[in-house]
Amino acid sequence: MRMSKLFSTTLRMAPSGAEIASHQLLLRAGFIRQFGAGVYTYLPLTQRVLNRIESIMREEMARIGGQELKLPVARPVAFRQTIDRLNLVDEEMPQLKGQVGSNTAPATHGVPSVPLKANETWEEVLADLARHEIKSYRQLPQVVYHLQTKFRSNPRARAGLIQAREFSMLNSYSLDSDIEGLNHQYRAHSEAFLNIFNRCGLPVRVVRSDLGSSCDPEAHEFVYLTLVGEDTLLFCTKCDYAANRKVATVSKPEPPYEDPLPLEKVATPGATTIAGLAAYLDVSPKKTAKAVFLMGEMGDDGPSQLVFALLRGDMILNETKLANALKKSGLADVTHFRPATDDEIAAAGANPGYASPLGIDRGKVWLVVDDLLSHSPNLVGGANETGYHLRNINFGRDYQADVVADIVLAEDGAPCPCCGGNMKTQQGIVVGNVNKLGSYFSDAAGAAYLDEEGQPRSIIMGSYGIDVSKLMATIAEEFHDDQGLIWPAAITPYPLHLVVLASRDGSTEKTAETFYEALIKSGLEPLYDDREERAGVKFNDADLIGIPLRITISTRSLKFGGFEFKRRTQDEHWIVPPEKAIETIMGEMDLR
Repeated sequence: MRMSKLFSTTLRMAPSGAEIASHQLLLRAGFIRQFGAGVYTYLPLTQRVLNRIESIMREEMARIGGQELKLPVARPVAFRQTIDRLNLVDEEMPQLKGQVGSNTAPATHGVPSVPLKANETWEEVLADLARHEIKSYRQLPQVVYHLQTKFRSNPRARAGLIQAREFSMLNSYSLDSDIEGLNHQYRAHSEAFLNIFNRCGLPVRVVRSDLGSSCDPEAHEFVYLTLVGEDTLLFCTKCDYAANRKVATVSKPEPPYEDPLPLEKVATPGATTIAGLAAYLDVSPKKTAKAVFLMGEMGDDGPSQLVFALLRGDMILNETKLANALKKSGLADVTHFRPATDDEIAAAGANPGYASPLGIDRGKVWLVVDDLLSHSPNLVGGANETGYHLRNINFGRDYQADVVADIVLAEDGAPCPCCGGNMKTQQGIVVGNVNKLGSYFSDAAGAAYLDEEGQPRSIIMGSYGIDVSKLMATIAEEFHDDQGLIWPAAITPYPLHLVVLASRDGSTEKTAETFYEALIKSGLEPLYDDREERAGVKFNDADLIGIPLRITISTRSLKFGGFEFKRRTQDEHWIVPPEKAIETIMGEMDLR
């Protein structure tokens, strides 16, 4: 490819708003251009990198028996309503507009028009497909996958392709007759994904993660550790426990036994915070109960519900765990929370700042109590009266809960749930995930097969994904220096960068043209800088774009006997005779 014809240009400076190195360099090197908030155009250099990553993915998926298909971009709105996971992601699902501004596709071939929504995930679609295609145990197991563009209305789109709204995704699905088969596919996909990341050169850690919609099945994430990561991970310093903070648990020591003491109402003027309350009464925050009020929203157009979370005063609420606890209890699928207003809190009979689980209107609020609090005796909590608290509140005797569950956030230094060692937090970018879905989606869709005895059984599903464009950006985050990108050889857009420096008599240009044609015939298409630019500009652009090997043809190199070779990761260069150039390139192709 001649740079004089390349459909992109390099930039000396990154546009304002590009915060992290990968975002800045992908913009400057002419890989991407921003079209809107969180939406980017992939220019030809990026498309070549993505093509190479996807080729690796297809090879690894083929090794585990994956069959590629293409699932639809949109689905009827009514279809989503057949599966109760609708409310979990519906707020992020963009409407597709049809004729005259409606979100209805026009009728064709006698099929009536229906309202459509863009797919954000495909578990429901695949389950419905399996319902029609899988009839017998003889057809199982199956692994199908696709590479598809996805759109998510991320309100916090930032960091370029790391948190984009539109992105490219590998989604794979396993269909099995039993849990043993699912476990096998889970291990196979985990190994395949690790192979993909290794071949792309990206170091990742595997951590436990949140599955969200289904409560019990297993889920893990593949995370690249970096200070610019959007997720917080916890790692034990003594054992191999690792988990996303959204689901990380902590070892909760058993509180010392105390006989329940009588309730005692005490004046606490101005003590509206845990710190203020503990200081005023001269007690440890561990002896207090913290009240957190949230409004649980169940979809954009769904109902709202006041949720009262009660936890120990020295701990922090984990909203992901809270939502999962509500889901598992059967109360509701909460898509997100927002802080409750004072009026909403008061409507349930609670007093903001002095709230208590005692005396509230249980018909207007769901009370969720952290499991540690359920056996912590004689705590100090609100009295639901301005300026007053209650001593010696005890769960069971004084109040009951709708749900008792682990709802606290794991913090840096917290004790590990496995060995008791200290856990440390690190930031990371989640680039892939593997999830055991069980029969959650197949049951909702009615996807079943007949076993050997002719009895219907639910198809057991697994879901596995890698964000392809985020993976590319994360690789750029890992492999760069002050001069620009440094692509691993396995995914570089071109195998080499050919630079010609003009000579007065045109001899270098003629030699470069001949060599360029020879490279093309050998299947080694280079990125050929044939532009009429100064040497410094060409060298700077070569470093910025980051192709692993640069070959320069100049009057000086020819004087010394050939072409100048330089690896992107090294300062040294060497001369190779023209007749040995292609052979040398072949030997350099495996360089990282």
